[in-house]
Amino acid sequence: MEKVIEENKQGTSLVLEQKEGNTKKLFIESYGCAMNFSDSEIVASILANEGFNTTQKLEEADLVLVNTCSIRDKAEQTVRKRLEKYNAVKRINPGMKVGVLGCMAERLKSQFLEEEKIVDMVVGPDAYKDLPNLLKEVEEGRDAINVILSKDETYGDISPVRLQSNGVTAFVSITRGCDNMCTFCVVPFTRGRERSREPQSILEEIADLANRGFKEVTLLGQNVDSYLWYGGGLKKDFEKATEMQKATAVDFAQLLDMCATAHPKMRFRFSTSNPQDMHEEVLHVIAKHYNICNYIHLPVQSGSTRILKEMNRQHTREEYMALVDKIKTILPGCSISQDLISGFPTETEDDHKDTLSLMRYVQYDFGYMFSYSERPGTLAARKMEDDVPEEVKKRRLQEIVDLQQELSYERTSRFLDQTVEVLIEKPSKKSDAHWSGRNPENTVVVFPKEHYKVGDFVMVKINSCTTATLIGEPVGYSEMN
Repeated sequence: MEKVIEENKQGTSLVLEQKEGNTKKLFIESYGCAMNFSDSEIVASILANEGFNTTQKLEEADLVLVNTCSIRDKAEQTVRKRLEKYNAVKRINPGMKVGVLGCMAERLKSQFLEEEKIVDMVVGPDAYKDLPNLLKEVEEGRDAINVILSKDETYGDISPVRLQSNGVTAFVSITRGCDNMCTFCVVPFTRGRERSREPQSILEEIADLANRGFKEVTLLGQNVDSYLWYGGGLKKDFEKATEMQKATAVDFAQLLDMCATAHPKMRFRFSTSNPQDMHEEVLHVIAKHYNICNYIHLPVQSGSTRILKEMNRQHTREEYMALVDKIKTILPGCSISQDLISGFPTETEDDHKDTLSLMRYVQYDFGYMFSYSERPGTLAARKMEDDVPEEVKKRRLQEIVDLQQELSYERTSRFLDQTVEVLIEKPSKKSDAHWSGRNPENTVVVFPKEHYKVGDFVMVKINSCTTATLIGEPVGYSEMN
């Protein structure tokens, strides 16, 4: 399982259309990966039916929820500081209730409720439908907790309200949980075993988004490539399925094909892919459909086969490189991004050099790079000594980041003097006179607004670039409009 943590979105509070007749105020803040932000939309949808409208003013909230992440120590420390802030406000407004959702909720349930007494409610990732019952417990003066992990909950029957106010891009969850027991990762313990969502409910959610004017959907899961629907249940139990269930099962390549075929004027992305589960059929489906973006987030974590084995990754350096070769053959020009960890226990300078050489081989467009931080409850924390000195971790991480900067500039430079298709998402951060959007390869493109508007697909001639951004001028609408 990999999580892409977008730093600029951390701590975003969710604000939605106000539902008439609702009198209570909900303040909900999200940290971590896209799955957490997607889950917050589900929670807000459930609570809208319980009389709650969202607010961005913490001080006026009746209920404050923080959707948490356990992937890095920094994320946990940030959430703890936010809980201190909530409780300072709670002393002024004693009627306010505070709850913790998500991965930290499952991992630190007893600390939050019993030892530190800093929250009223603890709700795990599979228990959001139980929120109305838990709120009743809290209102009657009792602590409330539900962190039971489910074998079948996918929230396929909940139509989530949308975080994105631009009405252009949306996440649609297709799987929950993870079966990959990477030694550095808490997700199998906090989100449970892997199960897939019924394809029809996915297609119905996408059709609803299309009807409301959304132009791009990212299919979301801890590990999208291992999507497998055979009538419900855990992926690991597929071998026990009937012959009919096996014959009519839907895998990720088929689901992706169904989505792209049903909505040819909508752009599709997906995240996250695990190298051992990405099959060639998925690459052929991407090649077949113009509206599936030419971009794959393919976390590797290390370029050393020895370290990959210590991490319990189910692939070697050579297998990963062979997959990249296949991607480049079937999808010429495809962008590939990475997750990398520096300083995993026992990592040597040679292991680190293997990572740098792999980066050069793959030519990543961009990446998410971190130094190793021990996460309580993981296999690495239980069985391995965190033996790489902090200064060594930081130096290796800096070398990884510096190399990625070089590679990113090379990769963005390839678009110079080319015309690329861009979906306008929002105004540019640096100039009100410019739009910002992304091309199919997931590179940000900035260009003058002229007569175009958010949600338009525009062809843009690229004149210059930085390591992360393409700058150009519009030359007309794309055929996707």
